[in-house]
Amino acid sequence: MSAPGSPSLDGTGPHIVKSTLVPGVSGGMGAGMDRRVERPTGWKGWVHRARTDKRAWAAGVALLALAGGAAVLTQTQGGQTVRVAESRLTVATVAQGTFEDFIPVRGAVEPLNSVYLDSIEGGRVEKKLVEVGQKVKAGQPLVELSNTQLQLDIISREAQVMEQINRLHDTELQLETNRISNQRELAECDYNVSWLSKDLERKTALIKTGASSQRDIDIIRDQIKWYERRRELTLETMRTTDKMRASQYTEMQDSTRRLEENLAMARKNLDSLVVRAPVDGQITVLDVEIGQTKQKGERLGRIDRDDGFKVQAQMDEFYLSRLELGQTAEAAIGTGEYKLKVAKIYPQVRDGQFQVDLEFLGAAPQDIRSGQTLQMRLKLGAAATALLIPNGGFYQDTGGDWIFVVRPDGTYADKRRVHLGRRNAQMIEVRDGLSAGDRVIVSSYGDLAHMDRIELN
Repeated sequence: MSAPGSPSLDGTGPHIVKSTLVPGVSGGMGAGMDRRVERPTGWKGWVHRARTDKRAWAAGVALLALAGGAAVLTQTQGGQTVRVAESRLTVATVAQGTFEDFIPVRGAVEPLNSVYLDSIEGGRVEKKLVEVGQKVKAGQPLVELSNTQLQLDIISREAQVMEQINRLHDTELQLETNRISNQRELAECDYNVSWLSKDLERKTALIKTGASSQRDIDIIRDQIKWYERRRELTLETMRTTDKMRASQYTEMQDSTRRLEENLAMARKNLDSLVVRAPVDGQITVLDVEIGQTKQKGERLGRIDRDDGFKVQAQMDEFYLSRLELGQTAEAAIGTGEYKLKVAKIYPQVRDGQFQVDLEFLGAAPQDIRSGQTLQMRLKLGAAATALLIPNGGFYQDTGGDWIFVVRPDGTYADKRRVHLGRRNAQMIEVRDGLSAGDRVIVSSYGDLAHMDRIELN
């Protein structure tokens, strides 16, 4: 211990200074006596203490540096290193095994075939004859609509058809009358030519006796020529009339047939106001209420047929190039295992996903229901022997380009480039960069992805 009034060894005790007697200044102490000086306070005091406490300051800086080094040791040889407890990481061993190339797929059960009910012409709902969930037969009435405008349109079309048919009959009658008139004209010409030819023979024989003259013979010959020319004109008229008659008659027949077809279609549309079941099945949707007005082409409901089920699934676009028709999937339903096959692939990608339809191989489960969700294992390829590591969160952080590999002594894990291949929900195929027996960190890296080495403790 130091004597009273002496300086402390750590520099924190009071300082003792010598005082001298100053001429002209009086003091409470005699000349040559010691007096106590108090330590300065505030900023001057801090500077004073900093100067006197150099050793304590240096010790504090050293402790702070040591504490920081326990978390991250930066710019060490070989890159950045972080110290992490091994218990916070998931470490797995690379091993040889059988890789099953499958992915988990979740899908919804849907009817294999569905038929939609639409309003062909629209109208007001007068009767609702069935309810949702009811079984129906093909041709069974489901809904009755009324459409006054359609009924008036049919009446108008019927009048047009009748008018066209009457015109056709009138034209046919007129053409037939003209044909008969031309035939009569032709017969009359033939008759006159025949009678005049006989009269010409008689008068030619009597000309020698003077009973007839040359003038009478010339008149008869002129009459014969006139009737022969008239006959030719009648024949030409008949030919022209027959052509016109055939053309007009055909055109009018075609026009009448089109009108009758339109009328038949309108009547069919009128019949469609009674909505009937097109197939046997179950009503799963029926959006109609009595008094409601439905527009032309508006959806009324849906009938699910009883010929089976399919599963519709949404898959990530990453698998679009690897998926093919006929690939199989397995699903556990109840206590049984069922197989399905890829029946249809929809290539349209929406929000990073595309749709796939899978159908059951064989009979579907008896207790399956539309809308039920199934978990399946879809096989993308055949099983093969390969080096494997567990599928973990590291893949999302590294993209499968590298991984932390634990040294044999277990002290450090170093970043290493690897070549990974196929992966499923449990395992990842190793193609290059790792060997059987290597220990790797497969848990999520997070901020560790920026480090080059992990010190394990």
